[in-house]
Amino acid sequence: MSSRLEASAPERMSEAAFRALYRRLREQAQGTGGHRGALGRLTPERVVAAVGEVRTGRTVSLAAPIETEPGPDNPQPASHRMIAPTDQEETTAPGLHFARDRFAMNVHGDADSHLDALCHVMFDGQLYGGVPASTVTPDHAGALTLDLVRDGIVGRGVLLDIPRLGGVPWLEPGEQVSAEDLEAAEAAQEVTVGPGDLLFVRVGHRRRRRSLGPWDPAEARAGLHPEAMRFPAGRGVAVLGSDGNNDAAPSAVTGVDYPVHVLAVNAMGLHLLDWLDLEELAEACAGSARWQFLCVVAPLRLPSATGSPVNPIAVL
Repeated sequence: MSSRLEASAPERMSEAAFRALYRRLREQAQGTGGHRGALGRLTPERVVAAVGEVRTGRTVSLAAPIETEPGPDNPQPASHRMIAPTDQEETTAPGLHFARDRFAMNVHGDADSHLDALCHVMFDGQLYGGVPASTVTPDHAGALTLDLVRDGIVGRGVLLDIPRLGGVPWLEPGEQVSAEDLEAAEAAQEVTVGPGDLLFVRVGHRRRRRSLGPWDPAEARAGLHPEAMRFPAGRGVAVLGSDGNNDAAPSAVTGVDYPVHVLAVNAMGLHLLDWLDLEELAEACAGSARWQFLCVVAPLRLPSATGSPVNPIAVL
């Protein structure tokens, strides 16, 4: 790919430099919202203000369809099967009949749209806020679970379209977005990310996947460089989402995989939205020249879970 992103590609980080950044962001996040983490910035006043972003009433899903066929990025796909009607049931016969089905999935896979709870990332024996990692057992998570978002997440969403900034349809696997790229996209789109916002960063993963076919994103994927987390930290965002899984691969940090997950969830208390589909939203925002909108995220009620499939809705 030929763009300004190549010329300003962030350098690799040593583990020592990463840990220094981790400590800074963790200290900056202290006292933000107690056990709710960055969601504490989503005050009732900011939710009411977000409703004022609605102009047309158009709704756009930010989730990809859940897939049940295996692929290089989805070796353990969701399973869906009908449990009724059975082969012996005559559904055309008079009387009442029901269709019923069963669904199961690996929530934290590399294909389906999902939300990461604050108990999802353990680092140096701790969860966010210094909660012991031992609260997560083979049976259930005992703290910072999905129950924190049982009432949903509603606020002002802002989309920053990084490929659009570079004049390309998508970022190539392995490319990493810097804080300067986020600032440049913000300026080019004439929008300002602020406290309590739900920030969405498009890297074009879904468009590339549809155009060229799936690949193994564990080996190579576009995402944020760890230093880019200075941007959401400085702006005080409440939630971070992407059409990738927010982290780039290979990792920019020697000895630390998924550094953005460590910084966002574990240090900053940010709920992450991974593997969204931002293509329709990007088209709609570009068409209206408005990159902010009301956003509603409603995870499943799974009180002791570490994450949930999710279908965020943008209201334009």
